[in-house]
Amino acid sequence: MTASTPMPAIFFGHGSPMIALENNATSALWAELGGAMPPPKAILAISAHWETRGTAVTAMDRPRTIHDFGASFPEALFDARYPAPGDPALARRVTDLLAPTVVVMDEGQWGLDHGVWTVLCKIFPAADVPVVQLSLDVGLSPAQHFELGRRLAPLRDEGVLIMGSGNIVHNLRVMDRNAQGGPGFDWARRFMDEIRAAIEADEPERVVGFEGLGRDAALSTPTPEHLWPLLYVLGARRPRERARIVNDHIEYGSLAMATVMLEGEAG
Repeated sequence: MTASTPMPAIFFGHGSPMIALENNATSALWAELGGAMPPPKAILAISAHWETRGTAVTAMDRPRTIHDFGASFPEALFDARYPAPGDPALARRVTDLLAPTVVVMDEGQWGLDHGVWTVLCKIFPAADVPVVQLSLDVGLSPAQHFELGRRLAPLRDEGVLIMGSGNIVHNLRVMDRNAQGGPGFDWARRFMDEIRAAIEADEPERVVGFEGLGRDAALSTPTPEHLWPLLYVLGARRPRERARIVNDHIEYGSLAMATVMLEGEAG
């Protein structure tokens, strides 16, 4: 990695927390991505599963593993731990970059939720890379989330991997368990195609304005928190930087598993 080649910024379609216990095509792809990138100094993670009023960042030395899912999941998933260290210095750097936005330094309340650790346990299984998590302020507009991502972009030149975790299409209420390998519902596929085209054309304003896609957007993102982490990754994109979209399939008709990777190369 050189000064002109920043660390990647990656959005992961994280799907079910069960992937922490599974070995499948998605987890194999994540492991491959982790092995191909230069070792990060630290990771800044933005997950769909930490929503707050105002913005917060984890600032503890040892963030706990949060099991934020229902009791119907197996005990082995609750027993899983991802003991990565924290990085209070990176947390302070985040607060500096996001100024004048006020960022609360969380020294004990949160940790690493399943949108983070179920992915990272496949990418960096040794849990030896420090991880800091940034919350999603529910009071911000999509454009404001994107702007925070833009302010965080310098971290990529400092050896920090910026990681978003959510799902571009995320509607659990209408999932079809018999459609695991299908193309997705028509509205889900259209929405995913629109977002992919906007990313590939480096037109982030189309992603920021996703609600303008009408019924397809309303069905694909009935609540927006699973798409917001993508806005942080796109905000950290360099001019003319190539975006690689992999694992582009839709599970159960309404859960897009696409991974969007910015690799520091000009398109």
